[in-house]
Amino acid sequence: MHLLRPLLIAVLATLPAMTFAQGLKVAFGEMQQETNLPVEVTADSLSVNQNDGSAVFKGNVDVSQGDMRMTADVVNVHYTSDSSGISRLVATGDVLIVQGEDVAEADSAEYSIESGTVVMTGNVTVVQGPNTISADSMTLNLTDNTAEMHGRVKTILRTE
Repeated sequence: MHLLRPLLIAVLATLPAMTFAQGLKVAFGEMQQETNLPVEVTADSLSVNQNDGSAVFKGNVDVSQGDMRMTADVVNVHYTSDSSGISRLVATGDVLIVQGEDVAEADSAEYSIESGTVVMTGNVTVVQGPNTISADSMTLNLTDNTAEMHGRVKTILRTE
């Protein structure tokens, strides 16, 4: 019995590490995001291309929708085929997303308005209070406040 207990503890201790190496689901944000709310964008400059239905915001770009805020160096706004609304936002350069107390940062992010998902790639880091999780990529679902992280997921688990 004395040998079984340390073995059981060792096996249970490695389960989270195996999960982190493959992928991890976490909660993100405090409230569900309503993706039909207006999107407000501010930046240092704006270029519009009527031919392909896109707009490029550059320099200190700040995007907000409801309780979600995203900042980046550059944000490309893609409109729906009938130009009646935004279909997606593609952010590059020092991307930061804040929702409630949670913060996520990455090299780039693509926000699909219709599905309410944000795919963040490159040096993804999520900070939730005292906890930090990093990964190669993360899919953030704003409608149900969940995030799934992939590729060399790493976290430090606090014991206190």
